[in-house]
Amino acid sequence: MLVSCYSLPVATAFAEEAIHIRETGRLSDRDIARATGAGVSTVGAWLRRTRSPRGERAERLAELSAIVERLARVIEPSYIPVWLHKPVAALDDEKPIDVLAKGEWHRVARLISGLESPTFS
Repeated sequence: MLVSCYSLPVATAFAEEAIHIRETGRLSDRDIARATGAGVSTVGAWLRRTRSPRGERAERLAELSAIVERLARVIEPSYIPVWLHKPVAALDDEKPIDVLAKGEWHRVARLISGLESPTFS
């Protein structure tokens, strides 16, 4: 099997991103799977660095990572999994984790912008 010298570092970077999400956002394998559309065993392989997300799953993982990083700046990291699973009126009573799974990260990002605002109290 021929592997490009460029694809391995990128693949590894995405696997590292899964680890970063788990540590920063305190998300479970199941949470990461739900947000990315991957199977729980696949996420486990990402976390063990034996596989790496590609295509749409890699995109969902990058979007989840951006959201988790922003949330970690405005709420207690241990609360991030709870926040992602709570229905939110501003998302038409959808759960942020399900909105992310549909690739609609921008809706969640707009919501977080309100939390990041200096006028938020």
